[in-house]
Amino acid sequence: MAIENALGFLRGARAATPVYLIAGAQPFLREYVLDTLRVRMASAGFQYRPFQVGGADGYGSTISELEGADLFAPKRLIACRVLKTHRERASAAGDDDADGGEGRASGAADESALGAALERMSGPMHCVLVYERDNAPAKIRRVVEKIGIVINCPRPYDNQLGQYVEAFAQNLGLKLSSSAVDLLIGRHGSDLAAISNALAKAAISCADNAKIEGADLGAAGPSRIPDLFELAESVARGRAGEALALFDRAIQTGRDPIEMLAVELIPLVRRMLVAASMLEQRKTPADVARMLGMQPTSPLVMRAVDGARRFGAPRLMRAHRRACELDAKFKNGLIHERESAISAMLLDLMAP
Repeated sequence: MAIENALGFLRGARAATPVYLIAGAQPFLREYVLDTLRVRMASAGFQYRPFQVGGADGYGSTISELEGADLFAPKRLIACRVLKTHRERASAAGDDDADGGEGRASGAADESALGAALERMSGPMHCVLVYERDNAPAKIRRVVEKIGIVINCPRPYDNQLGQYVEAFAQNLGLKLSSSAVDLLIGRHGSDLAAISNALAKAAISCADNAKIEGADLGAAGPSRIPDLFELAESVARGRAGEALALFDRAIQTGRDPIEMLAVELIPLVRRMLVAASMLEQRKTPADVARMLGMQPTSPLVMRAVDGARRFGAPRLMRAHRRACELDAKFKNGLIHERESAISAMLLDLMAP
Protein backbone atom coordinates (compact mmCIF):
# COMPACT_ATOMS: atom_id res chain seq x y z
CA MET A 1 0.00 0.00 0.00
CA ALA A 2 2.72 2.52 0.86
CA ILE A 3 6.37 3.12 1.53
CA GLU A 4 7.23 5.98 3.87
CA ASN A 5 9.97 7.04 6.22
CA ALA A 6 9.79 7.03 9.99
CA LEU A 7 9.27 10.79 10.22
CA GLY A 8 6.19 10.67 8.01
CA PHE A 9 4.76 7.76 9.99
CA LEU A 10 5.30 9.48 13.35
CA ARG A 11 3.78 12.76 12.20
CA GLY A 12 0.83 11.28 10.34
CA ALA A 13 -2.40 9.67 11.50
CA ARG A 14 -2.72 6.87 8.95
CA ALA A 15 -5.45 4.24 9.33
CA ALA A 16 -4.23 0.85 10.55
CA THR A 17 -3.10 -1.66 7.93
CA PRO A 18 -2.67 -5.46 8.26
CA VAL A 19 1.14 -5.56 8.06
CA TYR A 20 3.99 -3.19 8.92
CA LEU A 21 7.62 -3.70 8.00
CA ILE A 22 10.26 -1.67 9.87
CA ALA A 23 13.90 -1.53 8.75
CA GLY A 24 16.67 1.02 8.39
CA ALA A 25 20.08 2.19 9.49
CA GLN A 26 18.92 4.05 12.64
CA PRO A 27 18.45 1.57 15.52
CA PHE A 28 16.73 4.04 17.85
CA LEU A 29 14.17 4.99 15.20
CA ARG A 30 13.33 1.35 14.57
CA GLU A 31 12.58 0.82 18.25
CA TYR A 32 10.74 4.14 18.59
CA VAL A 33 8.46 3.39 15.62
CA LEU A 34 7.74 -0.10 16.99
CA ASP A 35 6.89 1.27 20.44
CA THR A 36 4.69 4.00 18.94
CA LEU A 37 2.83 1.38 16.93
CA ARG A 38 2.44 -0.83 20.02
CA VAL A 39 0.97 2.05 22.06
CA ARG A 40 -1.45 3.01 19.29
CA MET A 41 -2.67 -0.58 18.93
CA ALA A 42 -2.94 -1.08 22.70
CA SER A 43 -5.29 1.90 22.91
CA ALA A 44 -7.53 0.07 20.41
CA GLY A 45 -7.54 -3.11 22.52
CA PHE A 46 -4.89 -5.16 20.69
CA GLN A 47 -2.70 -7.47 22.75
CA TYR A 48 1.02 -7.45 21.96
CA ARG A 49 2.60 -10.83 21.04
CA PRO A 50 6.39 -10.59 20.45
CA PHE A 51 8.51 -13.20 18.62
CA GLN A 52 12.22 -13.27 17.83
CA VAL A 53 14.18 -14.84 14.97
CA GLY A 54 17.93 -15.28 15.28
CA GLY A 55 20.71 -17.76 14.67
CA ALA A 56 19.28 -20.95 13.17
CA ASP A 57 15.69 -20.01 14.01
CA GLY A 58 13.03 -19.66 11.35
CA TYR A 59 9.66 -17.97 11.07
CA GLY A 60 7.75 -21.06 12.21
CA SER A 61 6.48 -19.66 15.52
CA THR A 62 5.38 -16.42 13.91
CA ILE A 63 3.55 -18.25 11.11
CA SER A 64 1.77 -20.50 13.66
CA GLU A 65 0.62 -17.43 15.58
CA LEU A 66 -0.59 -15.75 12.36
CA GLU A 67 -2.60 -18.78 11.28
CA GLY A 68 -3.92 -19.82 14.70
CA ALA A 69 -6.85 -18.44 16.69
CA ASP A 70 -6.68 -17.24 20.28
CA LEU A 71 -9.85 -17.28 22.41
CA PHE A 72 -8.25 -15.08 25.06
CA ALA A 73 -6.83 -12.47 22.66
CA PRO A 74 -8.97 -12.14 19.54
CA LYS A 75 -7.33 -8.78 18.74
CA ARG A 76 -3.57 -9.26 18.45
CA LEU A 77 -0.53 -7.28 17.33
CA ILE A 78 2.06 -9.90 16.39
CA ALA A 79 5.61 -8.54 16.36
CA CYS A 80 8.43 -10.54 14.75
CA ARG A 81 11.93 -9.19 15.33
CA VAL A 82 14.63 -10.56 12.98
CA LEU A 83 18.03 -10.21 14.65
CA LYS A 84 21.35 -9.52 12.98
CA THR A 85 22.48 -13.01 13.88
CA HIS A 86 19.85 -14.44 11.55
CA ARG A 87 21.18 -12.38 8.67
CA GLU A 88 24.79 -13.32 9.50
CA ARG A 89 23.86 -17.00 9.51
CA ALA A 90 22.32 -16.67 6.07
CA SER A 91 25.36 -14.80 4.76
CA ALA A 92 27.71 -17.43 6.15
CA ALA A 93 25.67 -20.16 4.51
CA GLY A 94 25.82 -18.30 1.23
CA ASP A 95 29.62 -18.08 1.42
CA ASP A 96 30.07 -21.78 2.15
CA ASP A 97 30.35 -23.76 -1.08
CA ALA A 98 29.29 -27.00 0.57
CA ASP A 99 26.22 -25.75 2.37
CA GLY A 100 25.39 -22.56 0.50
CA GLY A 101 22.75 -24.00 -1.83
CA GLU A 102 20.88 -25.73 0.96
CA GLY A 103 21.10 -22.66 3.23
CA ARG A 104 19.78 -20.31 0.57
CA ALA A 105 16.99 -22.71 -0.42
CA SER A 106 15.92 -23.11 3.20
CA GLY A 107 15.92 -19.36 3.77
CA ALA A 108 13.94 -18.68 0.58
CA ALA A 109 11.34 -21.33 1.51
CA ASP A 110 11.00 -19.83 4.98
CA GLU A 111 10.46 -16.34 3.53
CA SER A 112 7.93 -17.68 1.01
CA ALA A 113 5.96 -19.37 3.80
CA LEU A 114 5.94 -16.14 5.83
CA GLY A 115 4.84 -14.12 2.81
CA ALA A 116 1.98 -16.52 2.10
CA ALA A 117 0.87 -16.39 5.75
CA LEU A 118 0.85 -12.59 5.66
CA GLU A 119 -1.32 -12.56 2.55
CA ARG A 120 -3.81 -14.94 4.19
CA MET A 121 -4.21 -12.78 7.29
CA SER A 122 -7.78 -11.87 8.19
CA GLY A 123 -9.80 -10.62 11.11
CA PRO A 124 -8.80 -8.17 13.87
CA MET A 125 -5.09 -8.98 13.72
CA HIS A 126 -2.00 -7.02 12.69
CA CYS A 127 1.62 -8.05 12.17
CA VAL A 128 4.77 -5.94 12.42
CA LEU A 129 8.14 -7.21 11.14
CA VAL A 130 11.27 -5.51 12.50
CA TYR A 131 14.55 -6.21 10.72
CA GLU A 132 17.73 -5.17 12.54
CA ARG A 133 19.38 -4.21 9.27
CA ASP A 134 19.21 -1.53 6.59
CA ASN A 135 16.82 -3.44 4.31
CA ALA A 136 14.43 -6.35 4.60
CA PRO A 137 14.62 -9.34 2.20
CA ALA A 138 13.23 -8.40 -1.21
CA LYS A 139 10.65 -11.20 -1.17
CA ILE A 140 9.15 -10.08 2.16
CA ARG A 141 9.33 -6.43 1.16
CA ARG A 142 7.34 -7.03 -2.02
CA VAL A 143 4.57 -8.81 -0.11
CA VAL A 144 4.29 -6.03 2.49
CA GLU A 145 4.26 -3.34 -0.20
CA LYS A 146 1.08 -4.96 -1.60
CA ILE A 147 -0.87 -5.34 1.66
CA GLY A 148 0.73 -3.04 4.24
CA ILE A 149 3.25 -0.28 4.94
CA VAL A 150 7.05 -0.38 4.68
CA ILE A 151 8.58 2.08 7.16
CA ASN A 152 12.18 3.06 6.47
CA CYS A 153 14.27 4.36 9.39
CA PRO A 154 17.28 6.18 7.91
CA ARG A 155 19.70 8.41 9.78
CA PRO A 156 18.22 11.93 9.97
CA TYR A 157 19.44 14.80 7.82
CA ASP A 158 20.36 18.03 9.58
CA ASN A 159 17.29 19.86 8.26
CA GLN A 160 15.01 17.12 9.65
CA LEU A 161 16.11 17.42 13.28
CA GLY A 162 13.53 20.07 14.15
CA GLN A 163 10.78 17.93 12.64
CA TYR A 164 11.87 14.92 14.69
CA VAL A 165 11.88 17.06 17.86
CA GLU A 166 8.31 18.18 17.16
CA ALA A 167 7.19 14.63 16.32
CA PHE A 168 8.62 13.28 19.61
CA ALA A 169 6.94 16.13 21.52
CA GLN A 170 3.62 15.49 19.77
CA ASN A 171 3.75 11.83 20.84
CA LEU A 172 4.11 12.99 24.44
CA GLY A 173 1.35 15.59 24.17
CA LEU A 174 3.79 18.49 24.54
CA LYS A 175 4.09 21.81 22.74
CA LEU A 176 7.53 23.31 22.24
CA SER A 177 8.60 26.89 21.66
CA SER A 178 11.19 27.64 18.98
CA SER A 179 13.77 28.30 21.71
CA ALA A 180 13.21 24.83 23.17
CA VAL A 181 13.59 23.20 19.73
CA ASP A 182 16.82 25.12 19.05
CA LEU A 183 18.18 24.25 22.48
CA LEU A 184 17.53 20.52 22.04
CA ILE A 185 19.11 20.47 18.57
CA GLY A 186 22.09 22.53 19.69
CA ARG A 187 22.67 20.39 22.77
CA HIS A 188 22.14 16.92 21.30
CA GLY A 189 22.72 17.32 17.57
CA SER A 190 21.50 14.24 15.67
CA ASP A 191 21.37 12.02 18.78
CA LEU A 192 17.66 11.24 18.54
CA ALA A 193 17.73 9.00 21.61
CA ALA A 194 19.05 11.87 23.76
CA ILE A 195 16.43 14.26 22.34
CA SER A 196 13.62 11.80 23.09
CA ASN A 197 14.98 11.20 26.59
CA ALA A 198 15.16 14.95 27.32
CA LEU A 199 11.55 15.41 26.19
CA ALA A 200 10.39 12.46 28.29
CA LYS A 201 11.99 14.06 31.36
CA ALA A 202 10.33 17.37 30.54
CA ALA A 203 6.94 15.66 30.21
CA ILE A 204 7.17 14.45 33.80
CA SER A 205 7.25 17.96 35.23
CA CYS A 206 4.93 19.70 32.72
CA ALA A 207 1.16 19.62 32.58
CA ASP A 208 -0.62 18.15 29.59
CA ASN A 209 -0.51 20.38 26.51
CA ALA A 210 1.86 22.78 28.25
CA LYS A 211 4.19 24.83 26.09
CA ILE A 212 7.80 24.18 27.02
CA GLU A 213 10.30 27.02 26.73
CA GLY A 214 14.06 26.65 26.44
CA ALA A 215 14.49 27.67 30.09
CA ASP A 216 12.20 24.81 31.20
CA LEU A 217 14.64 22.22 29.89
CA GLY A 218 17.25 23.36 32.39
CA ALA A 219 20.97 22.93 32.31
CA ALA A 220 22.43 19.58 31.43
CA GLY A 221 23.72 17.52 34.31
CA PRO A 222 27.12 15.86 34.70
CA SER A 223 26.45 13.10 32.16
CA ARG A 224 27.56 12.23 28.68
CA ILE A 225 24.98 14.57 27.10
CA PRO A 226 26.91 17.87 27.52
CA ASP A 227 29.95 16.34 25.78
CA LEU A 228 28.13 16.38 22.46
CA PHE A 229 27.37 20.09 22.63
CA GLU A 230 30.71 21.11 24.13
CA LEU A 231 32.80 18.99 21.77
CA ALA A 232 31.19 20.54 18.70
CA GLU A 233 31.63 24.02 20.19
CA SER A 234 35.31 23.37 20.93
CA VAL A 235 36.00 22.02 17.44
CA ALA A 236 34.28 24.99 15.76
CA ARG A 237 36.30 27.43 17.85
CA GLY A 238 39.59 25.62 17.24
CA ARG A 239 40.27 24.73 20.89
CA ALA A 240 42.29 21.57 20.29
CA GLY A 241 43.18 20.74 23.91
CA GLU A 242 39.64 21.23 25.15
CA ALA A 243 38.18 19.20 22.25
CA LEU A 244 40.50 16.25 22.90
CA ALA A 245 39.74 16.34 26.63
CA LEU A 246 35.99 16.27 25.96
CA PHE A 247 36.41 13.48 23.42
CA ASP A 248 38.37 11.38 25.94
CA ARG A 249 35.73 12.03 28.61
CA ALA A 250 32.97 10.92 26.24
CA ILE A 251 34.82 7.67 25.45
CA GLN A 252 35.42 6.99 29.16
CA THR A 253 31.71 7.41 29.91
CA GLY A 254 30.75 4.77 27.35
CA ARG A 255 30.37 6.56 24.01
CA ASP A 256 31.20 4.47 20.95
CA PRO A 257 33.90 6.17 18.79
CA ILE A 258 32.29 4.88 15.59
CA GLU A 259 28.97 6.43 16.62
CA MET A 260 30.60 9.73 17.61
CA LEU A 261 32.39 9.96 14.28
CA ALA A 262 29.35 9.10 12.14
CA VAL A 263 26.64 10.87 14.12
CA GLU A 264 28.44 13.95 15.52
CA LEU A 265 31.78 14.77 13.93
CA ILE A 266 31.12 14.08 10.23
CA PRO A 267 27.85 16.10 10.21
CA LEU A 268 29.64 18.92 12.05
CA VAL A 269 32.47 19.06 9.51
CA ARG A 270 29.98 18.78 6.64
CA ARG A 271 27.96 21.77 7.92
CA MET A 272 31.15 23.83 8.28
CA LEU A 273 32.21 22.84 4.76
CA VAL A 274 28.84 23.90 3.30
CA ALA A 275 29.10 27.21 5.15
CA ALA A 276 32.69 27.77 3.98
CA SER A 277 31.76 27.10 0.35
CA MET A 278 28.89 29.58 0.52
CA LEU A 279 30.92 32.25 2.32
CA GLU A 280 33.51 32.01 -0.46
CA GLN A 281 30.68 32.92 -2.84
CA ARG A 282 29.97 36.01 -0.67
CA LYS A 283 26.76 34.54 0.71
CA THR A 284 25.46 35.61 4.11
CA PRO A 285 24.89 33.47 7.22
CA ALA A 286 21.17 33.69 6.46
CA ASP A 287 21.85 32.05 3.08
CA VAL A 288 23.82 29.33 4.87
CA ALA A 289 20.87 28.73 7.20
CA ARG A 290 18.50 28.40 4.23
CA MET A 291 20.84 25.93 2.55
CA LEU A 292 21.01 23.83 5.74
CA GLY A 293 17.23 24.09 6.20
CA MET A 294 17.48 25.69 9.65
CA GLN A 295 16.70 28.94 11.40
CA PRO A 296 19.46 31.60 11.25
CA THR A 297 19.53 31.66 15.07
CA SER A 298 20.08 27.89 15.32
CA PRO A 299 23.24 26.99 17.27
CA LEU A 300 24.13 24.50 14.53
CA VAL A 301 24.17 27.29 11.93
CA MET A 302 26.17 29.70 14.11
CA ARG A 303 28.67 26.96 14.91
CA ALA A 304 29.00 26.06 11.22
CA VAL A 305 29.64 29.66 10.19
CA ASP A 306 32.16 30.17 13.01
CA GLY A 307 34.10 27.04 12.03
CA ALA A 308 33.94 27.91 8.32
CA ARG A 309 35.53 31.30 8.91
CA ARG A 310 38.17 29.80 11.15
CA PHE A 311 39.31 26.84 9.02
CA GLY A 312 38.39 27.68 5.41
CA ALA A 313 37.01 25.41 2.67
CA PRO A 314 40.28 23.61 1.62
CA ARG A 315 41.09 22.41 5.15
CA LEU A 316 37.49 21.44 5.82
CA MET A 317 37.33 19.50 2.55
CA ARG A 318 40.42 17.51 3.52
CA ALA A 319 39.00 16.89 7.00
CA HIS A 320 35.66 15.73 5.62
CA ARG A 321 37.34 13.35 3.17
CA ARG A 322 39.55 11.94 5.93
CA ALA A 323 36.62 11.53 8.34
CA CYS A 324 34.59 9.63 5.72
CA GLU A 325 37.56 7.38 4.99
CA LEU A 326 37.97 6.66 8.71
CA ASP A 327 34.27 5.81 8.98
CA ALA A 328 34.54 3.30 6.12
CA LYS A 329 37.71 1.72 7.54
CA PHE A 330 36.20 1.45 11.02
CA LYS A 331 33.17 -0.39 9.67
CA ASN A 332 35.34 -2.70 7.55
CA GLY A 333 37.56 -3.52 10.54
CA LEU A 334 40.72 -2.06 8.97
CA ILE A 335 41.49 0.26 11.92
CA HIS A 336 41.40 -0.93 15.52
CA GLU A 337 42.88 2.10 17.33
CA ARG A 338 39.77 4.16 16.69
CA GLU A 339 40.17 6.74 19.45
CA SER A 340 43.71 7.56 18.32
CA ALA A 341 42.63 7.88 14.67
CA ILE A 342 39.83 10.31 15.54
CA SER A 343 42.11 12.33 17.82
CA ALA A 344 44.68 12.63 15.02
CA MET A 345 41.99 13.82 12.61
CA LEU A 346 40.82 16.49 15.08
CA LEU A 347 44.38 17.67 15.67
CA ASP A 348 45.02 18.00 11.93
CA LEU A 349 41.82 19.99 11.51
CA MET A 350 42.54 22.40 14.36
CA ALA A 351 46.35 22.70 13.94
CA PRO A 352 47.60 26.31 13.42
